[in-house]
Amino acid sequence: MPDRPSLTGAPCWIDLTSSDPQQVIPFYTGLFGWRSDTNEDPQYGGYSIFSKNGKPIAGLGPQQQGNPYGNVWTTYIASEDAEATAAKAAEAGGQVMMPAMTVGDQGTMAILGDPAGAVIGVWQADRHGGFGLVDEPGAPVWHETLSRNYAAALSFYADVFGWTYRALGDTDEFRYSRADLGDRTVAGVMDADSFLPEGVPSFWQFYIGVDDTDAAVAKVTELGGSVRREPEDTPFGRLASVADPLGATFQITTLQS
Repeated sequence: MPDRPSLTGAPCWIDLTSSDPQQVIPFYTGLFGWRSDTNEDPQYGGYSIFSKNGKPIAGLGPQQQGNPYGNVWTTYIASEDAEATAAKAAEAGGQVMMPAMTVGDQGTMAILGDPAGAVIGVWQADRHGGFGLVDEPGAPVWHETLSRNYAAALSFYADVFGWTYRALGDTDEFRYSRADLGDRTVAGVMDADSFLPEGVPSFWQFYIGVDDTDAAVAKVTELGGSVRREPEDTPFGRLASVADPLGATFQITTLQS
């Protein structure tokens, strides 16, 4: 179990659905120094856990037959009752894309679509509590949704997960809110309707911390990945958007002191 229990209503896990897990495992282990361990029990479908220093970081599962969505990362939000959360999401204008399903003795998951179309997972922990390491190099440091319906997204996550908000910007050029649970900031919501390319839906993304963004970007290409957005300095760190060799996209950032 992680040293730091997940906070109900906060992002608690990320996993990758890949069309070829064996091809991308060396990419992630080489880039972040992760270790990969695959659960050989058939009920888990070849699911692997990435870890660092013995702490769980992320999951990796093969694309299932009949599932058109491959090579994509999913963020999960912690819930005490995944079934009840899914029902609340439907009442709040969201979509239950996959009803609550027990995953062996690890926990219960559900997959939701918010009213703006972004896909988000829900995780009710049993033996698997989620992240064992955060806010360090090689671990998740931030989660956010880029939304085509900002107002609907704010309302949905407030209703379903109890988030309150602090606006970091409220102009047509930059409209962004930090989501809080009590005194803890847990995620961000960005109004992305004006700049997402046509046909690109709302989505969730996450950031992995690195010591040096430029060096990490160079390593991405060395390992067969690609750069989607070159490194740039921002008030929140030096950011870049990259993808693994099969196109699954994620963000990296230097940690701020």
